[in-house]
Amino acid sequence: MDNKEKDNILDRVAASMNDNYDRNELLNPFGKNNLPDREKIIKIIKAIRRLMFPGYFGQSEFDKVSSRYFAGEMVSSIVEELKNQVLVALRYGTEAEPACEALVEEAEEICLGFAEKFPEIQRVLLTDIQAAYDGDPASGSKEAIIFSYPGFNAIFIYRIAHELYLKNVPFIPRMMTEYAHSRTGIDINPGAVIGEYFFIDHGTGVVIGETTEIGNNVKIYQGVTLGALSTRKGQLLAGKKRHPTIKDNVTIYSNASILGGETVIGENCTIGGNAFITEPVPANTQVSMKNPELTFRGRDVKA
Repeated sequence: MDNKEKDNILDRVAASMNDNYDRNELLNPFGKNNLPDREKIIKIIKAIRRLMFPGYFGQSEFDKVSSRYFAGEMVSSIVEELKNQVLVALRYGTEAEPACEALVEEAEEICLGFAEKFPEIQRVLLTDIQAAYDGDPASGSKEAIIFSYPGFNAIFIYRIAHELYLKNVPFIPRMMTEYAHSRTGIDINPGAVIGEYFFIDHGTGVVIGETTEIGNNVKIYQGVTLGALSTRKGQLLAGKKRHPTIKDNVTIYSNASILGGETVIGENCTIGGNAFITEPVPANTQVSMKNPELTFRGRDVKA
């Protein structure tokens, strides 16, 4: 193939792609302003993690004297960086100018209100660490949970994303939890409501839907789905309770599926592995799948 023929092919591909941009508004962001920057959102997540757990992620030297300066500088930096991204999210799809005073003020109020939640988020995260330590004899230490447990990392990101979700920030909360999903295999929608002392053991394949409600002292294992019964109505279901409610002191073992907005798992229940539940379970109930029958056959071993 000579260069002229190669150039013709490339020109046809480019022209076809441009036609697609023109025909489909979703593929043409021009005039809608920019979307938040994923890489900057990830940097903000990491900065908040350093703030919450100083000395674990990047600071080799840390003491009580320096902590006051560290916390002040970190909070100020996080608020400023996040404000820029929140402003981008608020502007998307509007004709507002970058310096629109009303949006700038709204973004700043959101981020300052978010920062005010940091001490409470940190307090709740400490209960999650305790839950992991109490629930996993292999943990060794609480420090190991902070810097190495994927379940805790996913919960940490969920808890900061949830606060932004509550403030109706577009795009960013889901960007945060999808980053956690890509890193841990744990998919927690930022809209879910999750109580204190929460532990996800192992975690791979866990799915927690947007309208899920989880009480205190709940422990779930890998492969658990807290999902919707059917989403065929699509956007008509937006804002409606579609996912289950899990009350206090519940344990859900691996690969169980609990589905539906009217499905409530009562206090002190234990849900066995592979269970498929679409109706309420009374408090103090143990649910388990009947073990399949195993057949063992001997065989002759020839020398």
